[in-house]
Amino acid sequence: MIKYLERYPILSLLLFVILMLGFTIDVIPVTIMEARNFISAREMITDDNWILTTMNGEARYQKPPLPTWVTAVFGMLFGMKSLLALRWPALLFMASIGISIYLFSKKLQLNKSHSLMNGFIVLSSFYVIGIIIEAPWDIYTHAFMLMALYQLFQMFQSQKTSIVNSLLFVLFLACSVLSKGPVSLYVLFLSFVIAYGISFKLKGRVLHFLKLMSLLIFGIVLGGWWYFHVRIADPETFAAIASKETSNWSSYNVRPFYYYWSFFIQSGLWTIPAFISLLYPYMKSRVSNLKAYRFSFFWTIIAVALLSLIPEKKSRYLMPVLIPLALNIGFYIDYLTREFKNIKHKRETIPVYFAFGLIASMGLLFGLLGFFFGPFLTGWVLIRFLLITIILLLIGIFLIKSLKSNNIKISFYLLISFMMSLGLFALPISEMQIQADYKSVSELTDSKLSLYSINEVSPEAIYHYGDKIPKLKSEEGLQIPEEKEFHLLTNSANELSSYDQINDLYTIEFIAIYDLNTSKKGTRSHRSRLVNHLYRLSLK
Repeated sequence: MIKYLERYPILSLLLFVILMLGFTIDVIPVTIMEARNFISAREMITDDNWILTTMNGEARYQKPPLPTWVTAVFGMLFGMKSLLALRWPALLFMASIGISIYLFSKKLQLNKSHSLMNGFIVLSSFYVIGIIIEAPWDIYTHAFMLMALYQLFQMFQSQKTSIVNSLLFVLFLACSVLSKGPVSLYVLFLSFVIAYGISFKLKGRVLHFLKLMSLLIFGIVLGGWWYFHVRIADPETFAAIASKETSNWSSYNVRPFYYYWSFFIQSGLWTIPAFISLLYPYMKSRVSNLKAYRFSFFWTIIAVALLSLIPEKKSRYLMPVLIPLALNIGFYIDYLTREFKNIKHKRETIPVYFAFGLIASMGLLFGLLGFFFGPFLTGWVLIRFLLITIILLLIGIFLIKSLKSNNIKISFYLLISFMMSLGLFALPISEMQIQADYKSVSELTDSKLSLYSINEVSPEAIYHYGDKIPKLKSEEGLQIPEEKEFHLLTNSANELSSYDQINDLYTIEFIAIYDLNTSKKGTRSHRSRLVNHLYRLSLK
């Protein structure tokens, strides 16, 4: 099987993503960032707001539109109600990161087997997977930037600015800027250039470097056309949004400088190999290509350092660091596949047995979760649970056998199989964890009565409703609808009591509570913003 994966590496990486998440990712509830993207995409289609983007009928310029354009195209083809179809673009861009890492590794003169493992490592890293639903704009901007850096690396190495490489570099760079502004320029591009200068040197290449900088400026200008257009077309709104966004960098989610120092944990499955791969004194005598390893090491460390300089810090901002980190981890895994049988010191073998043995233990013990699921395990859910239990049990057994025979290459691909199996078979079981109170306003879509809200409702609720939910309260005061009867959403049970104008004009009838939380009330993960109270208001 491994030889077929290595024979068709790009297809293998693409199929891995499709099999892991392509048929099951729709079971995960829509996140707030996703909902904003989906709503804007829907309004592009229904209201033709392709440039001056909106959300719930109001201007939304916080994020550039390229990812939303792609989402809208998939929505037009497969329908805006198909969550699976709306998430497929992010999955494809995730797959492109794995493919780009493979191609990048080949240009670093690593062999095909090593390069393919690098691609699988980045695709199975925890936050690379998580970012596609937590912050979908990020996967686009970093995927495009990696494509641009692949072109840039070729031009650096050849010292020639070929027309094809130049055009692709400018195009991908512009697409990255048009996906999430300068974020990837700062984290991935700047750290890449510095790391390249340290590892490969730039002596005799200054003129060539200046030519490439002119291409950089061209790409930024090309990608910035949307910002310039919106600044001219709607200057007041754009300025207010830009001011708020930039102020967040220094006043919102401020964390200490060392907040990101445990960044390697975000690789999830590869936490222990990631930590060891960053031990430069240990690794430098064990890698197959020291210059390439030095490059990936500095690219990773510099990216973390640059992120640490910004006061505003969030875990998801670390996602681009996992791209060069995957290259770094790959050097350690490659070393193990070549030399593990010859390693005699326990201080080297114990971390390997622990890292791979931990995953094997999870596979062997997965079936015990059935005691916690209890009454949920019925019908198709039970069949699916038994299937994934058997699959993970077999993976655990074979993983232990491969460790006993010191075959790390087989162990590596068993870990990849473990991740793919979790996504394909285990992920759908998570649906049964949704609480009984989970209720969506989507059932109101076919109602003959118009739906309004007093204050803002969550983007998730607006997405599920399938249309705009106009807000009655504004800076000018309370805007009373013209209808004699309508539905009204509130954020709390007592919210309407403070509005005498509504109480004087309408008979108020409580209808239902809509709760989009997947966890029970009173738990830490329960969010009050996902709870709305529905009333029917009839003119007296």
